[in-house]
Amino acid sequence: MEIKLAKTAGFCMGVRRAVDAVLEVVQHEMGRRIYTYGPLIHNPQTIELLKNRGITAISRIEDIPDKHQSVLIIRAHGIAPDERKKIKESGVKIIDATCPKVSYVQAIIKKHTAMDYTVIIAGDREHPEVDGLWGYTEGRGIIVSTLTDADKLPAMEKVCIVAQTTQDTDHYAHIVQKIQEKNQQAVVFNTICSSTEKRQEEIITLAAEMDALFVVGGKNSANTCRLADLSRKQNTPTFHIETAEEIKNIDLTPYKSIGVSAGASTPNWIIDQVMDNLAERHSSPHQKVGFLLNLWLWMVKTDFYSALGAGCLALTGMLLQKIPVHISSIAIASLFVYAMHVLNRLAGSKQSGMIGSFREKSYLRFKRYYHLAAIVSLMIALVLSLANSMLSFLFLFFISLAGGLYNMKILPGGLRFQRLKDIPGSKNIFIAAAWGMVTAVLPALNNSQHASAGMAIAFIFTFALVFIRSAMSDIMDIQSDKLLGRETIPVMIGKKKTQVLLKIIVLLLLVILLISAPAGWSSTLSIFLVLCLLYIWICFRLCDRRAGLSGGVIEGLLETSYIITGFAVFCWFVLS
Repeated sequence: MEIKLAKTAGFCMGVRRAVDAVLEVVQHEMGRRIYTYGPLIHNPQTIELLKNRGITAISRIEDIPDKHQSVLIIRAHGIAPDERKKIKESGVKIIDATCPKVSYVQAIIKKHTAMDYTVIIAGDREHPEVDGLWGYTEGRGIIVSTLTDADKLPAMEKVCIVAQTTQDTDHYAHIVQKIQEKNQQAVVFNTICSSTEKRQEEIITLAAEMDALFVVGGKNSANTCRLADLSRKQNTPTFHIETAEEIKNIDLTPYKSIGVSAGASTPNWIIDQVMDNLAERHSSPHQKVGFLLNLWLWMVKTDFYSALGAGCLALTGMLLQKIPVHISSIAIASLFVYAMHVLNRLAGSKQSGMIGSFREKSYLRFKRYYHLAAIVSLMIALVLSLANSMLSFLFLFFISLAGGLYNMKILPGGLRFQRLKDIPGSKNIFIAAAWGMVTAVLPALNNSQHASAGMAIAFIFTFALVFIRSAMSDIMDIQSDKLLGRETIPVMIGKKKTQVLLKIIVLLLLVILLISAPAGWSSTLSIFLVLCLLYIWICFRLCDRRAGLSGGVIEGLLETSYIITGFAVFCWFVLS
């Protein structure tokens, strides 16, 4: 079964801007209560997340008890000028998140109303954007929703026609044509958002190509409903769903290809869940290929793939340092990484519910088994390290203790940073450091080796590789991380700057790998590890979320950078 994700699926510019504005207020307006004038976006799941962060939606300014200690965000749909005036007079602090494209329509209406034009708004009567636009007509505007409404209009002297920014392009064209039959001199503005037009064009194309189509978004979202209607008009079986859970009741066996699109107010993490759910039910015409793909995804989902990657990096670290390879060192690295990943995911799920994670269903269903497996893995790793030496045991014990404290409150309440995970950007650095210690430093201790240039090269290589992989994953999760209040590096400095930072790290690591062997710091394996950097450079394009792949596949591809080190070792053995 082919699964194809629309390039335009997800937040539009206006919605993203509004959500970012709200989250910016949360970060900088501490001590103030935060409200939105109506639901910020038409997506129940996102509204619930915002509510959990103390953001309340109101319908009247009177609903704010202490106006001088509150902040009110005007959502992307905008509001009428009379409402704005009333809000200003109340004394509440206003943050205007009106979409610039909606503001443009408001300006057109305001200008032509002042010139005594009769402004006709083509849109949904009950939509908050249309309600706000009508407010700029000074009560003299006309709302037209259907061709019947347009046909009933009389001939008028001066007419200005605008559209709701999320209106159906063809429907608006027909309304304009109907109005112009009686008002040939009407001034017409194409105020439909270009993002809306592209989204509608793509879903028509997608519906023609696919056997079935899923449209993801709130049932109360006008633009999402419109996308579903456009798909149905192409005679394509269409399913409008809000969450991935709704897919389990749908029989997918008749369809060989499925398209997925989403409304302008649908967050990436819900789209990812839908893609992952469909991928789980993927059936390959080649049984062996399908089995191997499902096995690979299962390993990624259960964190066994990460453990395998840690083992490859431990092997690489020993060979870079020119020390004897010990199976126990590989096993310790694999078991430790598995245990820490599982325990921290379980601890983190209490806060976030692992939203948007392809691992969510598995971790929630088998929580006890995961917890038991993690504890047993950690105990075995500690026993193996003790068998090597007391120094190795103490080293691993303190690393494990630090990993366990990462999600625990270790400082008193009232402080901003109560846990290690509260430190901005800490996750990427701590994870990379932990991997570097168990794959580079610990194997050296197991061999009674002291600090050396080879150990430094091995640590730097692993640290950089894990840091890059972790940050790339965070780039793709930036939307959900913002909603949950996680201050990852991409959230702090932005997507583009993070990508630039990672590319600089790759180039620096390339230089280190190329000079370390000639300088005698490490074995010639360092030159073969350039393969990993080439693979990472290819993976940078996955950070765009428009790759159309499920979250599990993308995470697996990123983690394959660890497995590539094992391939590099194999090539080194064969060619050297």
